Amino acid sequence: MNRTGVIGGGAWGTALAQVCARAGREVVLWAREPEVVEAVNARHENAVFLPGVPLDPLIRATGDMADLAAGDFVLAVAPAQHTRSTLAALAPHARDGLPVLLCSKGVEQGSLKLMTEVLAETVPQAVPAVLSGPSFAGEVSRGLPTAVTLACEDDAVGWSLAEAIATPTFRPYLAADLVGAEAGGAVKNVLAIACGVSEGRGLGKSAHASLITRGFSELTRLALALGGRAETVAGLCGLGDLVLTCSSPQSRNMSVGLALGAGQTLDEALAGKLSVAEGVASAPAVRDLARRLGVETPICEAVAAVLAGEVAVDDAIRGLLSRPLREES
Repeated sequence: MNRTGVIGGGAWGTALAQVCARAGREVVLWAREPEVVEAVNARHENAVFLPGVPLDPLIRATGDMADLAAGDFVLAVAPAQHTRSTLAALAPHARDGLPVLLCSKGVEQGSLKLMTEVLAETVPQAVPAVLSGPSFAGEVSRGLPTAVTLACEDDAVGWSLAEAIATPTFRPYLAADLVGAEAGGAVKNVLAIACGVSEGRGLGKSAHASLITRGFSELTRLALALGGRAETVAGLCGLGDLVLTCSSPQSRNMSVGLALGAGQTLDEALAGKLSVAEGVASAPAVRDLARRLGVETPICEAVAAVLAGEVAVDDAIRGLLSRPLREES
């Protein structure tokens, strides 16, 4: 596990490349933007997505997926809606048994599949693993303390990956529940938009706390319906990530919600943003997946409806508050 390839030259992919380099690994970072490749190789900086952060010279950038073929493991960090195409490009260069650590959080539109399912269809020879947890790219890239969940059904591969990426300030905790780790990461982005709307509308901290708590119930119900475990989503990849993403405007998803709550349209909220707010693309997929599974997710439903222009923000809020009374459990 001395050489790694990272697919995705955005902020999170660059931050994880930095983590691997700090751990002493030889890193090849694949980016689709030629200007990112040039800046990383010439100036050791990703000035487009992670400006002002000096990158380790061990990181080499490329625009050729074949350059990742020599890696002992690969981190797939392209946005969820682009994961299938990037993994399909990796497939011809992936050896049998290649560990692929999936680091994107979302549900694929159309197919309603999680990233592990996308990996199984595009690179069936790979060994799947999932990395998820409360982590902002800027903080991770600067070496601030971070703990995450690393899920892998193959115990030996999981421990090897954890040892390969662990540093004194980046601590992976091992789990075997891939579905739980993925579900937590996908749903929390949708819930972060709801919390942003609440903050943008000035509904107060009590409403904010209620949204996080009831949102966590939705997240847990959906994870269990998919075959995940409650104890997994109660950890870093579920509750931990939910609290972080729903509590800071630094979150891309919460910032979109803040703008919507302040009265902006979705186009205005997304204007000028280089990084992807995964919750915007995942919301309709999460809603459709929950409906397919017969899982009640009223907050996610409301967010999807607002984003689709089916209901106004204030009407969505009134709809949630006027739901029939029920037991909490």
